[in-house]
Amino acid sequence: MAVKGLRAAKSTGPDPSPTIAARRAEDDRLAPAVKLRGAAVRLGGRTLWSGVDIEIPRGEFVAILGPNGAGKSTLVKALLGLLPFSAGTVQVLGRPPGQRRGEIGYLPQRRSFDASVRVRGLDVVWLGLTGTRWGIPVPPGVWRGRSWQQATAAVRDVVELVGASPYAERPIGELSGGEQQRLLIAQALVREPALLVLDEPLDSLDLPNQAAVAALVGRVCRQRGVTVLMVAHDVNPILPYLDRVVYIAQGAAVAGRPAAVITSDVLTRLYGAPIEVLSTRDGRLVVGEPEAPALHADRHGAA
Repeated sequence: MAVKGLRAAKSTGPDPSPTIAARRAEDDRLAPAVKLRGAAVRLGGRTLWSGVDIEIPRGEFVAILGPNGAGKSTLVKALLGLLPFSAGTVQVLGRPPGQRRGEIGYLPQRRSFDASVRVRGLDVVWLGLTGTRWGIPVPPGVWRGRSWQQATAAVRDVVELVGASPYAERPIGELSGGEQQRLLIAQALVREPALLVLDEPLDSLDLPNQAAVAALVGRVCRQRGVTVLMVAHDVNPILPYLDRVVYIAQGAAVAGRPAAVITSDVLTRLYGAPIEVLSTRDGRLVVGEPEAPALHADRHGAA
């Protein structure tokens, strides 16, 4: 009888209830940007980490921290669907990893451009629309339904957003490391992603450029409502902008607000060994790990 009633309603006018597709779209929109429950990853027959529970709301700026070899970059690649999870349930933008790649901007670990490269910075940004993503070519003329004029405006807009307009017409090989990184971030942003994933974007930059790029990413996160996941070896340049941190060590992870995670008690439990966290007069954090006390910036390399 219920089915007949629905059919009758459809014959006299549009069905007032949302369609299944619309419900799913709304569920995806309301879902956390990233959600892991009991997640694990194995590489080369070795479990890198397991039992990981993380939930990242939309629109937050999140740092992924931890010592060398802990599996920070591996977590990023697994979330992108480039590596499989070996256990647990995982959702990225409401779907299994790999299903929402078109809504993710990804900047892999630092790429360097030889001084002889004559491609303009602006053309590097264009590759975010017309080049290859995840190894899958985007057909010419297809820019997420945009016309050529709209695509051109989008490229110019994102170049201006990252502050690269003064040098975007110059060859990328002539630009400084900080200038190149701004243009690569623009490339990752040009498709207006819901999630921006940055793997060690501050690596090899000097301190002023680290601060400038960190401030830029924080501004993009706030102004555009983009969720940002940034793998970092030093939390200090991005600390003022962070909403949350994910700290990976000893095959496990903790997540939460920076002040709640980067503490002596929490990191001691995570490492299973005494850890001391100190705050300097200028607000920088110093973390002493089991091997030897060291600056946070020295002990958290790419992984």
